[in-house]
Amino acid sequence: MNQNLTELEVEHLRSLIGGHGNVAKKLEAYAQSCADPELKVIFERDAQAAKQAQQGLMSYLN
Repeated sequence: MNQNLTELEVEHLRSLIGGHGNVAKKLEAYAQSCADPELKVIFERDAQAAKQAQQGLMSYLN
């Protein structure tokens, strides 16, 4: 889906992709250490959303 992205756009995409990956990992860690079951579910759901956003952004690099 590469639509002739500029070098700067690719750099920004990579940064966003990495950021979503970091957020997903942190949220997963928070979920694992969380004692509150409702909060754990929220962390897990948000971690999954961050992973999906990361995958969606990666499609622009293919």
